[in-house]
Amino acid sequence: MPFIPHTQSDIQEMLAVIGIDHIDDLYDEVPAELRATLQTTPEALSEMAVMRLMRERAAQNGSLLNFAGAGAYEHHIPAAVWELAGRGEFLTAYTPYQAEASQGTLQVIYEFQTLLTRLTAMDVCNASVYDGASGLAEAVLMAVRLRKDKARKALIPRSLSPLYRRAVTAIVGLQDIELVELPMDAATAAPDLSAVDTTDCAALVIPFPDFFGQLMDVHTLTDWATEKGLISIACVNPMALALLTPPGQWGKTGADICVGEAQPFGVPLSAGGPYVGFVACKKAHVRQMPGRIIGRTVDLEGKPGFTLTLQAREQHIRRAKATSNICTNQGLAMTAATIYLSLMGPEGLHKVALACHQGLNALTDQLAEVGLKPVFGGSRFHEMVIRLPVPVAPVLESMMDNQHVLAGIDISVDYPELGNALLICVTETRTAEDRELFISGLRQALAGAASSVTTPSITSSTTTGLGV
Repeated sequence: MPFIPHTQSDIQEMLAVIGIDHIDDLYDEVPAELRATLQTTPEALSEMAVMRLMRERAAQNGSLLNFAGAGAYEHHIPAAVWELAGRGEFLTAYTPYQAEASQGTLQVIYEFQTLLTRLTAMDVCNASVYDGASGLAEAVLMAVRLRKDKARKALIPRSLSPLYRRAVTAIVGLQDIELVELPMDAATAAPDLSAVDTTDCAALVIPFPDFFGQLMDVHTLTDWATEKGLISIACVNPMALALLTPPGQWGKTGADICVGEAQPFGVPLSAGGPYVGFVACKKAHVRQMPGRIIGRTVDLEGKPGFTLTLQAREQHIRRAKATSNICTNQGLAMTAATIYLSLMGPEGLHKVALACHQGLNALTDQLAEVGLKPVFGGSRFHEMVIRLPVPVAPVLESMMDNQHVLAGIDISVDYPELGNALLICVTETRTAEDRELFISGLRQALAGAASSVTTPSITSSTTTGLGV
């Protein structure tokens, strides 16, 4: 076993010194049901065999039309993005602590920060965090630090993504921070602030768009937060900012913090990751911003250069006293996002966002012909919610089996008050032909679901009191 440095006698000797009999005893505090067992390692394959196996596995996915979103979006990625991001100097780059050896990586991160600040109209942006959800949790922690008092509550609209809400709860819930859920208006999904007690509250989270694709009145919400002395946290889909007012220009003073997920910018869905969150803020708050920050400077000879700034490496190991315990930037995904934004430019990004908006409007009109309308009124971007006359799950299954269409996401579990609610997303990748296939498949699935519902026979025992 050339790759296993310890023989069985070595292991037994080490265990004896520790005072245990078996390696498993090292993990006796982990419940048995949570322990993973290593399965038998398969026999090695040649490179050719591995590539063939991977092609076979990929082919099993087939050609799928994707109308699902909910924070993970399928956009066209120009071929140049990953031809460049896949180069060795990017693909294997480590966190750039040593500026003299990492100028290329540092410059890419600096460009990422610059592009995101321009898109969000915020003063500064960090060098990315794990994903948008953990970025929001970091923003809540940041808001609590900025208040410097006993305020340890954050107002979270119910219309914020349930995935984000769960992630934030998991991260800040054990740090004596309470998340107060704001009920949503039944007509627009906007948060209801009429009876909110802001005592001990540090922040208000403003999703834009929200989980349903709705565009709330962010100017009023931002000003309300400012009047109440709260830190306003914008949680955005950055693609929407190519069309809409950026957080730095919300209300009279702009949002204090902006977080989001940059996955739409050149990062494929890839079965769930990696993602690349970002945190931006006003310059006055920069000392409390998590993650790394790259600055542009000059050396002793006056030559421009890039370096980590405002934070020492050692602060990241200060546990609870650290600004952030994130010790890795999502370098590869961040690089892809930077290349994507550079290639698209403001005009290209505007066209992509506009195509998404027009496609969603077109599908909305087509759904109306089937008798289905959005649950919420008002403006929306990327996504909408419709209510089906039958349960959502069998409709999704039928459309997957018969048309190979992922028709959206069943959100009835997270939002039972909405009934049989289906969340649908349209990006620029969905053509008119795709929408026609969606509508025809939906018609077929609804007809099949309706015909499968059998009417129970009416007997004397079931008619009692029914007036029949």
